[in-house]
Amino acid sequence: MAGQGVRRPPRATAAGSAVLLAVVLAAATGCAQEPPPRTRFPEVQRMLDARARAVRQHDEAAFLASVDPVRPGYRDRQRRAFRTLRELPLAGWRYDLVATDAFPLASGGNAMAAKVELRYRIEGFDAEPVTSVQYLTLTRTAGRWRIASDDEGAASGYTGTRQLWDQGPVAAVRGRHALVLGDAGDRGRLTDLARRADAAVPAVTAAWKGRWSGQVVIEAPGSVAGMAQLLGSGDPSAYAGIAAVTTGEAGARAKAPADRVIVNPEAYADLNDAGRAVVLSHEITHVATRTATTGDTPLWLSEGFADWVAYRGKRHAAAAAAPELTRALATGHPPHRLPVDADFGFTGGAARLAKAYESGWLACRMIADTWGEAKLRAFYRAAGGVPAGEGHAGPGVRPGSPSPSPSSRAGGGAPPGAGPSAGAASGGDDSRGGGADGTGRRVVGGHPAARAPGAVDDRRTAVRNARLDTAFRSQLGLSTGEFTKKWRAYLKSALT
Repeated sequence: MAGQGVRRPPRATAAGSAVLLAVVLAAATGCAQEPPPRTRFPEVQRMLDARARAVRQHDEAAFLASVDPVRPGYRDRQRRAFRTLRELPLAGWRYDLVATDAFPLASGGNAMAAKVELRYRIEGFDAEPVTSVQYLTLTRTAGRWRIASDDEGAASGYTGTRQLWDQGPVAAVRGRHALVLGDAGDRGRLTDLARRADAAVPAVTAAWKGRWSGQVVIEAPGSVAGMAQLLGSGDPSAYAGIAAVTTGEAGARAKAPADRVIVNPEAYADLNDAGRAVVLSHEITHVATRTATTGDTPLWLSEGFADWVAYRGKRHAAAAAAPELTRALATGHPPHRLPVDADFGFTGGAARLAKAYESGWLACRMIADTWGEAKLRAFYRAAGGVPAGEGHAGPGVRPGSPSPSPSSRAGGGAPPGAGPSAGAASGGDDSRGGGADGTGRRVVGGHPAARAPGAVDDRRTAVRNARLDTAFRSQLGLSTGEFTKKWRAYLKSALT
């Protein structure tokens, strides 16, 4: 309900008894539902609709008409953002008002703390819209609502997502399979990313064998702070050392959602040539496998499969690509179980994280070596509860052509001298839509955001484990425990 974030005139009190009767009847029947914000504040939604129409029609004057004229600094930033947007191949752009008391307001007067969802698509790349949350301060002057700020909520932790065009001038470099958006002052880096992505997409398609759009959008912000803003975070330090992440919605759907591979300019620059190739192939694999990756897919499988694809066909000794596991074996501390999702978090330290990635990679490599690549792909789908032949086709995809999905990783597992490959991010944000598990949550790092512990979570874990064991038995002919025993022996033979 609208509250502290918006001031409204008092309602008329005439016919109070009739109003009271209506309230009593509504409570008794359980049918009382407050209309959505866009219905209760149609003038605000109309302003947002006009703003979206101005973007689609390249009308700068109409776009700036939605901005409070007494905020010249914000107005100038909006003008620059609009001029950047004109350079992008947009296929859709709309705003929806979803809340009117979204954060505490410091400003007084006739103001509203609005939560707004931006949905947009890039022509030729996005089959479904990208959804971005914005926290906007709206002011009402001269009978009109306008946008006065997009950062007032940050002090209370409501940062929203600041897209690239909100951060500064953006350039777009288009390759055969990729569109790279990034800092306009570093076009050479964007061109190099497009070239590498164009090489990675066919290799990912050959390994996955599923149909997908074969197109990927890569965002290359100019700083780690910019990367954090793209991920809706106010803490850039959380992404230090993470070369890249991929965001999107998990779960098999008739239409694959739009994903974004987001590159950390600092960590990615520290990688050697082979390391950069591994990172992009890993992330693009998450895009390709998005619709087959659900809440039931264990992280060791989604991240391990992405690494298996990235290393597929490359000549790297297992011990060199898995240094942490090699050290653990040499010191008599081999892993006794497959990694659990918690092992992919940051709290356990870099060594634990690296071992989790290396363990997942070698588990997938063992399946491919022992049962064949087709069985590995079938096992991946079965573990996520996706029927064979499903969960790998996006909307409007061409048969036999490559589609959009998530990931990240840090620490070892990269070719010698590559440095950290990417970073396993365990965060995410609740969003519209929904994966096959019905959560509707976005993923960062190849998996839905972790739930709070509790009885429901315990039941969910039990269901996931049972589904995984069924996948092992149906696809590989052995139980989870038998597979783990075989995997431990495989580690010893591969790494020593």
